[in-house]
Amino acid sequence: MALHHFHLEAEWPGGRNSEGYISAGNLQTKISIPPEMDGPGVGTNPDEMLLGAAATCYIISLAAMFERAELPVARISMTSEGMVDVTEGIFTYKKIIHRPNVVLKKEATDQQIRLTGKLIEKAEKTCMISKAIRGNVELGLEPALQIAE
Repeated sequence: MALHHFHLEAEWPGGRNSEGYISAGNLQTKISIPPEMDGPGVGTNPDEMLLGAAATCYIISLAAMFERAELPVARISMTSEGMVDVTEGIFTYKKIIHRPNVVLKKEATDQQIRLTGKLIEKAEKTCMISKAIRGNVELGLEPALQIAE
């Protein structure tokens, strides 16, 4: 068994509306509460970082699956949306929706197109971040699959 360790250092100088800093390998940024939650909106925040972790895990997993399947991929792009509910002052990360847009080269066969659709679904189920948050945060997928002209 291989056990990978990731480390993060954080600094937070004061109260709720301060601005802090995190450093974790190549990720080095200021942090604060977002303006939507009455914070200063400097740098990034936990809501964006959770969305970023889920999105990058999904798109990297998807790309790896496509590569292993030797699919004729022309382009993969994606948008993702995170939804946080605030009820009676309690913040709950409710849902993340990934909207991958996959474009296959025009020589893609019907079998490759079907496989691409299956892998789009499978990547969300196998990504380690999706697995880590499943049961706590609803995960949605709204894919678009196109063939290049």
